[in-house]
Amino acid sequence: MLHLVNKNVRQIELSGIRKVFNKVLNDPSIVNLTVGQPDFPTPENVINAGIRSLEEKRTGYTTNSGLPDLRKAIASFVDRRYGLKYEPENEILVTIGASEALDIAFRTILDEGSEVILPAPIYPAYEPLIRLCGAIPVFIDTRETSFKLNAEMIKAKLTDKTRCVLLPYPSNPCGSILEKEELQEIADLLRDKEIFIISDEIYSELTYGTRHHSIASFPEMKEKSIVINGLSKSHAMTGWRIGYALAPNYLIEEMLKIHVYNTVCATSTSQYAALEALSADLIEVELMKEEYQKRRDYVFDRVKSMGLDVSWPDGAFYLFPSIKKTGMSSEEFNEKLIEQAKAACIPGSAFSSYGEGYIRISYANSMENLVEGLNRLEKFLENTNIKMDC
Repeated sequence: MLHLVNKNVRQIELSGIRKVFNKVLNDPSIVNLTVGQPDFPTPENVINAGIRSLEEKRTGYTTNSGLPDLRKAIASFVDRRYGLKYEPENEILVTIGASEALDIAFRTILDEGSEVILPAPIYPAYEPLIRLCGAIPVFIDTRETSFKLNAEMIKAKLTDKTRCVLLPYPSNPCGSILEKEELQEIADLLRDKEIFIISDEIYSELTYGTRHHSIASFPEMKEKSIVINGLSKSHAMTGWRIGYALAPNYLIEEMLKIHVYNTVCATSTSQYAALEALSADLIEVELMKEEYQKRRDYVFDRVKSMGLDVSWPDGAFYLFPSIKKTGMSSEEFNEKLIEQAKAACIPGSAFSSYGEGYIRISYANSMENLVEGLNRLEKFLENTNIKMDC
C-alpha cells in the first residue's frame, strides 16, 4: 500500500549526511570528520540543573510556549548578544531543537506553490521541509560569491510567488557569514515587499574575529522575520533538543498552533537545563569557541597545503574544500577516502547539486583526530597520483 502514502513524503530522501555518518559510526578504525556535533561535554552546571529538575520531580508539562523564565532568559540573551528585542510573553516559542522551529515556521507561512529563495550549497534539511508544504525551493548558486547570498542575486529570483527568503548564516556547510553591510542591502531590498525572511542563526555564537548580526535587528525587518536559534551548537547540547523561534506576536500565535498539536511542549528537563545555560554568559561557551577557532586555523592551513581550493570560513565549524582537481565526484572521492584511507568526510552532493565537487570537513572534533584525519587525507591525495597545485 505504499502508493497510498503521502506523495510529498515518498519523494523525500534521507539526508546524505546521515547516510555517511551511519555507515562509519561503528567502525573505530575510521577517523570520523562527518557530523557537526560538538565534541565537548555540556557544561557541568547545565547538566546539574537538569538533574535537579528531575530530583525535584519537575517532570510535568510546561507552558506550551516554554517555561516563562526560560523565555525571559532567551529574551535577555539575544538582546545582550545581538541587540534583538523580543517580548518573552508572546514573541518567543521554545521548541524541540531548531529543527522543529524550522518545520513549524515553514508550515505556518507556506502554501501550495509558494516559492522559497535559498542559497546553495546548503544544509539538506530545508528542501524537504519546504516540499512537504507543497512549496518550491528556488536555489541560488553562491559558489562564485564565496558562498554568500546577496541582494542582487535575490532580486533576480523574485516572482509573484516568492513567499520567503531563507538566510542560513553562519552557513552549514561552508562556514560563510553575512556582514552587516551585506545584510543591510538585503533588508533594503525586502523591506517594502510582502515576503517573509527565515533566518537560521543556530551557529550565531560561533563566529571568529567578527560579530554576528541578525537581519531582524534592522529597522522594520522584525515584522517579517522569523529567527531560528537554539543551544545545540553553542552550548554543546545537541541531545537535549532545545531550540527557539523569535518572531512578532502575529506569527508566534500561528506557529504555536502547530507546535501544540505536534509536541505540546519541549521536554521539561531540557528546558530547566537551558534556563541555566542562558542565564549567564558561560565561560565554557567562550572556551569552546576559542578552541574551534584554533582548529579552524589548523584545518584551513593543512587543507590549503594539500593544494585544495577552499574558502576561508568565518563561522560555524566546517570547511568546504573543492576536490574538483581530483576528477572524482564527491561521493566517489568520499567512498575511496573511507575504503583506502580510513577517514570520512561528507560528500558535497549532500548539500544540493551545487555542492558537487566539494567535501565537508567538520572540525567539531578533537585536535588529535583532526591531525590524524588530515594526515590520512593528505596521504590519500598523494596516493591518487594527481598533481595538486599548491
